[in-house]
Amino acid sequence: MVRLLALNPRRTDQLRRLGLLHPAGSVEQYSFRDLVALRVARTLLDQGATVRQIRKALETLRRLGPASEAPLAELRVTVRDGEIFIERDAMLHEPSGQIVMEFSEKGLAEEARVSALRGLVRPLAPPGESEVERWFELASELDGDPDQWSQAVEAYQRVTTLAPDHGPAWNNLGLLQHRMGRHEDARRHYEVALVAEPTLAEAAYNLGSLYDDLGNVAQATLWYRRALDIRPDYADAHFNLASALERAGDGPSARRHWSRYLELDPDSRWAEIARAWVNGEGS
Repeated sequence: MVRLLALNPRRTDQLRRLGLLHPAGSVEQYSFRDLVALRVARTLLDQGATVRQIRKALETLRRLGPASEAPLAELRVTVRDGEIFIERDAMLHEPSGQIVMEFSEKGLAEEARVSALRGLVRPLAPPGESEVERWFELASELDGDPDQWSQAVEAYQRVTTLAPDHGPAWNNLGLLQHRMGRHEDARRHYEVALVAEPTLAEAAYNLGSLYDDLGNVAQATLWYRRALDIRPDYADAHFNLASALERAGDGPSARRHWSRYLELDPDSRWAEIARAWVNGEGS
């Protein structure tokens, strides 16, 4: 293994002290995950991390993923300005386990994009005897699994064929196309959803997120506002509108929407971001 990883004596000693490299002469086999973990640890050492820092990070990784046999191989670890950070579930952690909040404009736009993917419309009641309801229920079961998106698209298309004025199906079909990178199809489907059901706030919200993805902040802002005209207590729309307004340089208006978001959804994973901007710590 020392030869395979091209380790010098110092790196060999460091990896053995971390318990990642078996003692010399050991006949114990390395799994693929063990090899990945060794490569990650060697890279961290090459980037300036110390054995003590990596050991502390490993302790945190084992707390974050207690069932993991090789946490270095399964969770992302990086060195920034000489410090180790751990990325899990799109959140950055210090080796102590403390979550680090990042508030760059790029990061804020990404948070807005991710939150936008929650704009699905679900059945409000168990399906009845209607064929339309059965197809919509099936599509709703499939669309949460990326491996089944193609089948979900077909099921939603069956709904829109049977019921051309089914706004939620057009909206969800658009959102799947959005996720698959088919932006023009997504835009068209969102717009059809709003024609079919003008009070469908999710469709307006999703149009906002689509334009956000395309870098058109003005159009994104317009559609987020439209979603809030339809549903003033739409928390995600307040968050994304605030994000767009910050990027457009309208801080005072953004803070009003950050504050409203906190009133509506104070315990979400995005609440700390909103709270930081309200307190003037987000720039």
